[in-house]
Amino acid sequence: MKKPKAANPRSFRIRLMFAFGLLAMAAAGLVARAVDLQLVHNDFLLGQGDQRYIREVETVAHRGMILDRNGEPLAVSTPVDSVSVNPRVLASENDQWPLLAAALKRDDAEVARRLASSQDRSFLYLARHMKPVDAQAVRRLGLPGVSVEREYRRYYPSGEVVGHVLGFTNVDDAGQEGAELAFDHWLSGEDGKKRVIQDRMGRKVEDVDSIRATRPGRDLSLSIDLRIQYLAYRELKAAIRDQRARSGSVVVIDIATGEVLAMVNQPTFNPNDRDQLAPGSYRNRAATDMLEPGSSIKPFVVAAALESGKYDEHSLIDASQGFVRVGAKIIEDEHPIGVAGLETILAKSSNVGMSLVALSLEPQQIWSTLRHLGFGQVTASGFPGESAGMLSNYANWRPINIATLSYGYGISVTPLQLAHAYATIGAMGISRPVSMSRVDGPVAGERVLSEKSARTLVKLLESVVAPGGTGRQAAIAGYRIAGKTGTAKKAGIGGYSTDHYVGVFGGVAPASNPRLAAVVVIDDPVAGHYYGGDVAAPVFSSVVGGALRLMGVAPDDLDNSRQDPFTATQTLVRR
Repeated sequence: MKKPKAANPRSFRIRLMFAFGLLAMAAAGLVARAVDLQLVHNDFLLGQGDQRYIREVETVAHRGMILDRNGEPLAVSTPVDSVSVNPRVLASENDQWPLLAAALKRDDAEVARRLASSQDRSFLYLARHMKPVDAQAVRRLGLPGVSVEREYRRYYPSGEVVGHVLGFTNVDDAGQEGAELAFDHWLSGEDGKKRVIQDRMGRKVEDVDSIRATRPGRDLSLSIDLRIQYLAYRELKAAIRDQRARSGSVVVIDIATGEVLAMVNQPTFNPNDRDQLAPGSYRNRAATDMLEPGSSIKPFVVAAALESGKYDEHSLIDASQGFVRVGAKIIEDEHPIGVAGLETILAKSSNVGMSLVALSLEPQQIWSTLRHLGFGQVTASGFPGESAGMLSNYANWRPINIATLSYGYGISVTPLQLAHAYATIGAMGISRPVSMSRVDGPVAGERVLSEKSARTLVKLLESVVAPGGTGRQAAIAGYRIAGKTGTAKKAGIGGYSTDHYVGVFGGVAPASNPRLAAVVVIDDPVAGHYYGGDVAAPVFSSVVGGALRLMGVAPDDLDNSRQDPFTATQTLVRR
């Protein structure tokens, strides 16, 4: 047998050095790579990692509550969940789409169609405003590209009672109508933003830091008194039903502050039910719709007469003919009132008497008085879409315009404007800004009528509610009431209708020291009565009487012993 060759020490050392060199090179490569990763390209790699796992997400601000003047909640935001997906990521999980549809309680085909048609998008809402308990089923699926986000939905505890005042928000909780829109900047707050770490399924793992703090919206206290609002809503709804009227409005104002205590319309809407949010239903007629006020404008023309110095409470007007010719038009009363004072003209609502008074005044005097009382301009309420009404400049008036304006034609007002004007009379000639938000403390105003004229006018208007006046159904037991009825024919194609009317009553109470002003409008009643004294005055009595008692206003006529200042033989003439 051959003997094995002896190992060559030199060859062994070469192989050892070669192996060591390879290991050294590998170690050097690892060190170089570590240096490259940790020092040279560290920022780039960290950025790449952040792009895959760190996200900037919005934190939704909680919208402020809307409260009535006594702290009762009128609008609150409740937590809800919305489900969004990344269709690109979810495309590879199409076998899971039926499970997702089942969790959402949606049709499989609908979900598949939406996902398939959105493959070029990275974001898609599949469901908005789910109840958190229902959204748990989606969370439990754990599907990649599916996110459940916390949002808020507006809820209105009083429903349609305050619907027209509050308005509503859209699906993103932004104000769209009413107080929600007018005070959106106050209620909405400011969304925040933060960085979070998410896993590959899009679920949050950890908060990293805050980029912008969330600022919650502020609560808003409205001037509305929910008790009076509900009272007005109930009485108006009953009147619209009983009179089979097309629509109606009631506005109640606190004379001392200018605050709107109640504002209701019929028909109304429920802001919680988005399916009925049609423009015709959520329009706030009290602030946006114009009407010719009929004889309810007469007190303000009388105010101009008193301010002119030509008339006082004892002045007499000769209306014994029962008619007055103005150009080609003859204005007449159904029952002549003879020679009468301003008190009788208002109580009997004489168009002849008012025309004679208006034609004896300078047009500028009438226009200026009406303008100072707020007609032809929006109030300070700030209500979205409020109308300014229509009051043409006196330079364009002809005698017939002056005569017809004196009994409520050729001028257009909103119920809110009319209520504000009555509130100014009740404030003894001081015009205070109309406010939809609660006011604390006394409110300064602008004097637009002398106190003497305003006080005289309130006294004259008490005769309207006396037993012989056109507004006797507005009387409230225990309180002295000053107000005026109004009935206007509705304008249509070809002129004024002979069978469509608007009935109005406006007034203040209690007359000895007015606290509340209110206007009631009943549009197109067809149940047999249409005079303002028949359809609107009873609503005024119920609403204002209840409001005075709720507010604890002391009665000023406990004995109810006032006598009818007119003879029993005089016939009631309603205008």
